[in-house]
Amino acid sequence: MNAAELFVKCLEAEGIEYIFGVPGEENADFVMALEQSKQIRFVLTRHEQGAAFMAEVYGRLTGNPAACLGTLGPGATNLITGVADANMDRAPMLVLTGQGAVTRLHKESHQVMDVVGMFEPVTKWATSIWDPNTIPEIIRKSVRLARAEKPGAVHIELPEDVAAETATGEPMQPKRFRRSAPDDKIVDRAFAMLRDAKRPVIIAGNGCIRKRASKQLREFCEATGIGVMTTFMAKGAVDMDADYCLYTIGLGSKDRVSKAIDDADLVITLGFDMVEYHPFLWNPNRDKTIIHADFQPAEIDANYHPDVELVGDLAHTLWMLNERVTAEPALDFDFSRQQQVREQMWADIAEHAEDDTRGSIRPQKALWDAREVLGPDDLLLSDVGAHKMWIARHFQCHEPNTCLIPNGFCSMGFALPGAIAASLLDPDRRVLAIAGDGGFLMNVQEMETATRLGVSPVVMVWEDGGYGLIAWKQENEFDRHTELSFGNPDWLKLAESFGWHGHRVENSADLKATLEEAFNEDGPSLVVIPIDYRENQILTRKLGEITATI
Repeated sequence: MNAAELFVKCLEAEGIEYIFGVPGEENADFVMALEQSKQIRFVLTRHEQGAAFMAEVYGRLTGNPAACLGTLGPGATNLITGVADANMDRAPMLVLTGQGAVTRLHKESHQVMDVVGMFEPVTKWATSIWDPNTIPEIIRKSVRLARAEKPGAVHIELPEDVAAETATGEPMQPKRFRRSAPDDKIVDRAFAMLRDAKRPVIIAGNGCIRKRASKQLREFCEATGIGVMTTFMAKGAVDMDADYCLYTIGLGSKDRVSKAIDDADLVITLGFDMVEYHPFLWNPNRDKTIIHADFQPAEIDANYHPDVELVGDLAHTLWMLNERVTAEPALDFDFSRQQQVREQMWADIAEHAEDDTRGSIRPQKALWDAREVLGPDDLLLSDVGAHKMWIARHFQCHEPNTCLIPNGFCSMGFALPGAIAASLLDPDRRVLAIAGDGGFLMNVQEMETATRLGVSPVVMVWEDGGYGLIAWKQENEFDRHTELSFGNPDWLKLAESFGWHGHRVENSADLKATLEEAFNEDGPSLVVIPIDYRENQILTRKLGEITATI
């Protein structure tokens, strides 16, 4: 066999199921070898960025890597935004690119650039294969690195002449091991701090959406009653209906849930990624007592200097704390203020549930109806824009990984290709993507991919005819905004041209029924609503009026 065939066999040994991408002549040997695989499905996309977002969502939903594929030069550069998004959002991913023959890499040559060097800043590891006999080790290392906490992207380049060389190696079989756990003494120290606290609170981050971690977190909160606020990417780590759920934190402005941190005498961070919500926003005076529990030590930051670090498998760490809670159940806490926060935040979420407006629809109403039509295990994906802030604040979840928000690298264009991958992975699950008109059109070409694959996601576009989040932020800072408006297509004709069902909803009272209709249609559906972003400044004023007293 040649090197490309060995490469595919090694991917099969790792359990890789999907490769999304656009082939080129420099990876022709690899694509031909891939065509013979009975295990790996190649999904042809219309743009490499769409392929990267699809692989990212597969990784976030399963915990295992899929691959995205591009050729050399422009194919590789088209991948990089989606790869960076996956890496910063902790999604395991393999990034596979072709390259020109090694005989021309030392000089100026057609489409040749330093692809490995380009990917190094946005991956956990980037490498090139120069010897076919190294392929088994490189694939094994790459998948192990991609899956290891914290997960991320790994890039492998295969030059065209190396791909065609004879290879004699055999795939290395994966071996799985339990992650290490923190020492008993340091857990005892953390538990002593918890026992002495009166108003502890938990910030649950991206690490908590791992199923084992979420299960242990819920048991911990059921036993102690400690309130949990999640970051954008940790939604569903605890059930929104639980009394200890304090909903979501992460807006740049002071929000209602921030008051629970202000009141706390102990902050426990679990699987917390600083990239989501910087500590200077919740610990500006650097005076909070903090317990850090995560797979890795805390990032060094002046506003995040934990008193205790519990480093190791997060689920096992929580299990160790649960053992201590069981042995000493008489913990005495005061959660009266946390319950006030929960009640006040829920009042905001439900405020416009019965809206009956014409001509435009409030974000709060759109998200209330979305929650109504989605079951506990269904999935919502958010693109990036003003709608992301509303989804983060108002759309709450019952289960982990039922709301995917890009909140590390925060790239627009994520939702449509992500919804395609999610629907491909679980065709019976309701998948709703919400995008602004700006973000949706960034990867609009993947509408054809959805039709060709026969998947049935529903995409709801919030139309405001401009870059709404930028306008919102400029207005907050300068009391005006620069030119940010643009035109849009005839949405229903666009949907029809791609073989999608199309709906436009002008009246808020009709939205829920239209979403139900869209989910019951055979094939993908586009639902467009004119969004009332006057609510952005109303929310800004509301948050500005929140004081330190509850």
